[in-house]
Amino acid sequence: MRLTGGDSQGGHVIEPALSDLARHWVAAVRRTSYLDHGAEALRRRFEELTRRLAGAMRAERFDPRIGTAAGAAIVDLGLTSPEALRHSISVLARLPAVVDGKPADTDEDRFGALLGAFAAGFAAASRQRILDDQERIRRAWSRTLTDAEHNLQRELDHQAHHDPLTGLPNRVLLYRHLTDTLRDAPDGARIGVCFLDLDEFKTVNDTLGHGSGDRLLVAFADRLRACVNGAGHFVARVGGDEFVVVAGGTRSAEDMIGLAETMLAELSKPVRLDGQELAVSASIGIVEQPARGADPEELLRAADATLYLAKADGRARYAVFDATRNAQQLLRYGLTGRLAGALERGEFELVYQPLVSLVEGRLRGAEALLRWRHPDLGTVSPNTFIPVAEQSGMIHALGRWVLRESCTAAAAWQRSRPDTPLLVSVNVSPRQCTDPRLLEDVEHALTDSGLHPANLQLELTETVLMQSTGRPVQTLRKIADLGVRIVIDDFGIGYSNLAYLRHLPVHGLKLAGAFMAGIRSLASDHVDEQIVETVIRLAHTLRMTVTAEGVETADQAGRLAALGCDLGQGWHFGRPIAPAGIPALR
Repeated sequence: MRLTGGDSQGGHVIEPALSDLARHWVAAVRRTSYLDHGAEALRRRFEELTRRLAGAMRAERFDPRIGTAAGAAIVDLGLTSPEALRHSISVLARLPAVVDGKPADTDEDRFGALLGAFAAGFAAASRQRILDDQERIRRAWSRTLTDAEHNLQRELDHQAHHDPLTGLPNRVLLYRHLTDTLRDAPDGARIGVCFLDLDEFKTVNDTLGHGSGDRLLVAFADRLRACVNGAGHFVARVGGDEFVVVAGGTRSAEDMIGLAETMLAELSKPVRLDGQELAVSASIGIVEQPARGADPEELLRAADATLYLAKADGRARYAVFDATRNAQQLLRYGLTGRLAGALERGEFELVYQPLVSLVEGRLRGAEALLRWRHPDLGTVSPNTFIPVAEQSGMIHALGRWVLRESCTAAAAWQRSRPDTPLLVSVNVSPRQCTDPRLLEDVEHALTDSGLHPANLQLELTETVLMQSTGRPVQTLRKIADLGVRIVIDDFGIGYSNLAYLRHLPVHGLKLAGAFMAGIRSLASDHVDEQIVETVIRLAHTLRMTVTAEGVETADQAGRLAALGCDLGQGWHFGRPIAPAGIPALR
């Protein structure tokens, strides 16, 4: 393990990269709870925690208890929500890259153990905090108190179990209510939980100030209380802009959906703040299930996870817990840690699917397709791990590896068939398009492999190109100036501004596989075929080539050739194979 730079004596100076990670950590968790700490105090505390975790990663003798202590420390700061833990782990996923300087040097076992210890320390401290609160209350009520003392004790108890801003029950009282409800539930009883938060609440705080944000939360809580209290439901504020509603005696998820629709309608009404009306919205995650045998923590975790599915689907809506989507989300969290060292362990490989000239029927190149051979899960689809890589930032290292390997393979093809130029097509993710190092990565891949730029093709999605302005487009123009081809992948499934398209550095279009459906089915109206023909004519007018993917039959290939399509790709021409097999194809 190696750090760039070093601590001063006593460890009081923190490396810039670790300091930046600490700032990200503070920003990620601060909105999850209201903290009685100033910004400077929080920054110093989180820099100290980050430095200790980094020290554990690089220490000659690894001590996972440092991770346990760090997890307990953020609970001591008042960050007790599962959301605080999730945000912390998301930020700490970048720790290996910061400590090592590059992902390839990461000690995966050490980092995994550190993260596990961190989560265990957080969970243990959270549980102990709840038990301590309960024990303090039990001991207080066991004493003989005067009337005045009883009144004071009731006030203290209320303060300990209610949010001071909104007056709603807090997380401790919510947990007690859930525990009692589940324990006392009769056979066949059901329970529903809604996890809510305001959409874009941070924007309100940033633009109008925290005072306005507090007043908005009070108005939100009042409306929420009016919606649910009449029906006998329990509502609590669990931190930041997050609220939970518990409904006992439900019959099915439809009961909770009806409640969610009522709450969304009420909460969407404009709020008047500082002389102006403010339009706000909320998102809701719903869990409804049998009460017997349910666990309070698991119920809240599932509802919280479902809330973020609602936000991912567009905000201002509800989502109902789905076991399959929840399992996929848990899988993505699990893949994040494993992904960090997967390149170093050689778990990734590239296979290549032929690109064939539809007119000549001859090989013109191949598209590089990435595969992750996970030791436990088998082959993981790129649709599963690429979003994880993008979210964690690991896509940059992975993308550079794909570029280098693809160019090296294509250079070997060219040496074996010097009289036939063969193209290698490489997919570039949306996150890579915004990376200022993309041009440098392409130049290095070409130089190191000896591949001529004209033999490299980059595939970008239609949406990325249509939304790219400024620096990303400038970078693509410089890449195109090298002689590298730029192609729009899955063309036709998004919205393209054709007037804008002609001014982009684009050399070709790759038709979405969905267009092959009409051609495959020999539909009488031939709508898809007519669309394909129109796109081909447009592309040729703009001096672009057209590639059709998903070609599965000779009939499709023949009809595409008759329409003037330049290249084809699909199982009719061959399934993805190892790079060494490409030059043998004709």
